[in-house]
Amino acid sequence: MTTYSVDLNHFAIRHTLTALGCTSAFAEHLLLATVAAQAEFLYQSNSHGIGAYGIDEASHLSLWDNYLAFRPDLASNVRGFASQLNFLQDPHAELATNLAYATAIAWVIYQSSGIALPHVGDSATLAEYWSQHFCHGLQSQANKEKFIVCIAGADMGLAA
Repeated sequence: MTTYSVDLNHFAIRHTLTALGCTSAFAEHLLLATVAAQAEFLYQSNSHGIGAYGIDEASHLSLWDNYLAFRPDLASNVRGFASQLNFLQDPHAELATNLAYATAIAWVIYQSSGIALPHVGDSATLAEYWSQHFCHGLQSQANKEKFIVCIAGADMGLAA
């Protein structure tokens, strides 16, 4: 892993997942891979996702309205990552300016789908999960293959 990947994982991803009660290396790899792939995917597709995870406003709102609204303890934990005032003024901006909050939202997007968390994840499984939840209607085998190439290029130490 690059120094950036190690720091991102340790200080943002692992910290956030632990605070949300998740201690899974697979979840860490999934989120780290998502950041790596979204950077490439958003650049190539001219998508309008926000922040490191490229979460669009509609997905952000839907997660709050259709999932977190019915899980008050989880919603409170996720809201705890957000800024006091800024979240109330522009909640979508938190996705770009607050990495812990964006990580929590990205994780809950995956969690809300009921994904299985194997102990060890391979890049094909990560690509499938990413494609289902972050491609925003552009799921394809080609995009999954681009994801696998992207995470291999990020030197995440995952098997292809």
